[in-house]
Amino acid sequence: MPLLLLFIVVPIVELYFLIKVGSIIGVIPTILIVIATAVIGTALLRQQGLATLHRYQQSLSSGRLPAQEMIEGLALVFGGALLLTPGFVTDAVGFLCLIPITRQAVIRWLLKRVRIRGVSMMSQRSRWNHQSDDFDAPEQPQGGRTIEGEFTRKDRD
Repeated sequence: MPLLLLFIVVPIVELYFLIKVGSIIGVIPTILIVIATAVIGTALLRQQGLATLHRYQQSLSSGRLPAQEMIEGLALVFGGALLLTPGFVTDAVGFLCLIPITRQAVIRWLLKRVRIRGVSMMSQRSRWNHQSDDFDAPEQPQGGRTIEGEFTRKDRD
C-alpha cells in the first residue's frame, strides 16, 4: 500500500511544482530546466559511476569486500533514474544520490535505520554475539549430521 501511495503522490507533487514554476518563469524555461537537469545528471552519473567502479575494483584487488561501493552503486542507479524522471522534487532527490558527500550521508542514515530494525528483527531468530559483532549460527536440529574440521586463514600479499 505505501508503494501505491508513493506512485500516486509523487506525480501529483511533481505536477504541482511544474505548473507553479511554469506559471512564474514560463513554459519554455521550465522545460529547458527539466532537460538541463537530466543532461547534467547523466554526466554526473557517468563520472560518479566510473569513480565508484574504480573503488569497487580496488577493494576486490586488495581482498576487501566492496560493500560500501555496492551500496553506492545502488544509490547511483536510483539517483540516475530519479534524474531522468521529469520534475523538480525527483531531480533534487536524484542529485542527493549523485553528489558524493550527500550520497554517503544518506547511505549512513539508511544503514543506521536498517541496522536498528535488523537487530530487533534478528534478535527473535538468533543470539547477538557482542564480542565479535556478528550473529551466532542458529541452533541446529537434533539428529543432524555434523562434520568437524579446521581451517587456516591465509593473508594475501
